[in-house]
Amino acid sequence: MASGALASGPAHAESEPDRLADLVTAGAVREHMENLDTIAEYNGGNRATNTPGYDVAALYVEDQLERAGYETYRHEYDYELWREQSPSVLAQTAPGEAVYEADVDYVPMSYSGSGDVTAPAVAVNADSTASGCSPDDFAGFPEGAVAITVRGTCPFSEKVQNSADAGASAAVVVNNADEVFLGTIETVSAIPAVGVSGLTGADLIAADGLELRVKVDATVSAESSYSVLAETAEGRDDNVVVVGAHLDSVEDGPGINDNGSGTAFVLETAIRLAEQADPNNKVRFAFWGTEEEGLVGSTEYVADLTEQQLEDIALYLNFDMIGSHNYGRFVLDGGMELPDSSGAPSGSGAIAKVFADYFASQDQVSEPGVLSGRSDYRAFMESGIPSGGLFSGADGIKSEEQVEWYGGTAGEAFDPYYHTADDTMEHIDWDSVAELSAAGAHGVEFFAESTLPVNGVLRSSAPAELPRTGDAWLR
Repeated sequence: MASGALASGPAHAESEPDRLADLVTAGAVREHMENLDTIAEYNGGNRATNTPGYDVAALYVEDQLERAGYETYRHEYDYELWREQSPSVLAQTAPGEAVYEADVDYVPMSYSGSGDVTAPAVAVNADSTASGCSPDDFAGFPEGAVAITVRGTCPFSEKVQNSADAGASAAVVVNNADEVFLGTIETVSAIPAVGVSGLTGADLIAADGLELRVKVDATVSAESSYSVLAETAEGRDDNVVVVGAHLDSVEDGPGINDNGSGTAFVLETAIRLAEQADPNNKVRFAFWGTEEEGLVGSTEYVADLTEQQLEDIALYLNFDMIGSHNYGRFVLDGGMELPDSSGAPSGSGAIAKVFADYFASQDQVSEPGVLSGRSDYRAFMESGIPSGGLFSGADGIKSEEQVEWYGGTAGEAFDPYYHTADDTMEHIDWDSVAELSAAGAHGVEFFAESTLPVNGVLRSSAPAELPRTGDAWLR
């Protein structure tokens, strides 16, 4: 089958308008989540890409879709996987001695090159937001030194490449905020590279006669995996609504909220939509692989589509975590209301309004959620496809005002169990699942009927420029 092509789905019976919000129940979504939990329990405790847990979860999704009348399709892809082989080191060896703590003071950048370097460290244009962004910043840089740059306007890949080109033996990028951050270079660098917290970095920049040890031990392996897709048999095939969630978990746990909840919702929505009247627009359901390794499955899928197949996609809806323990109701910020949102193609604001209006109709508060490139909508937005979706919160901190809206605990993360072994059924908020499932199902049904508010205007031709790819920052 040609890349991007899909097998057909089931025929439909007559239905009433706006039925999916009632039919996609929290109880049914919970049953799928319980099944995904059982699959993880009996397969090493997770559903990470290229594990038995992932493969069995994919078979479960395929079986459920086929029972509902769909034909399923696996989109296969190859990718490179970066992995640390031993603990990294960042230490000051002069003028004093200090050993810094990984994940607190510093984090190796993903796709950092390997090396174990001890050398003088030199700050590069540290007072500028364009620190290290130009080869000119490195004029007179001493061969073999460790380059210290500051996070700012250009991608980390440029800072690290410019450092290597200037003869640096390692690269340190200081955050422009107090905390540490996870950065990515995307392709393997020639030298080891780490990101450090703003607090630690300020001390490094201020030190006289600074010498650092930087060690990163990592490898890159060639891997392959797949996503699972299916679509309705009926509906306009030149105006496709794509509805997606990532199927994989992290290796550390079963990933019941992240993203068993989104997977279960999309699966149940597909099953219930199969019972309804033929949609006006074709609806394609996607269960993405390798999201936790940098949005690989969705990115490779979009990259394999032809120009015409991309044009045929009216919009993309993303559901990544809808049952957070200390939840909020976040609508992906297609209207660009938040200062940290970027790159939303034309029509994305209309998607956000459909979800926000639904919550308002239920007397439920909702808020914009930052569009930064953190989940599988990224590749669609970069191709100019209007995108939106729902999210119940991850590592952001809940405020007192948000407690008034949603309940829960102020001063704690929306999901304290995010990316841990404790992301389990016991830590799901079922009100969150119920509320976001109803809103999500409403949105799917709305756009299956009509995408007029979204693509009644010209699609943005400018590619989105987003600062993140998954959890890792690009700049």
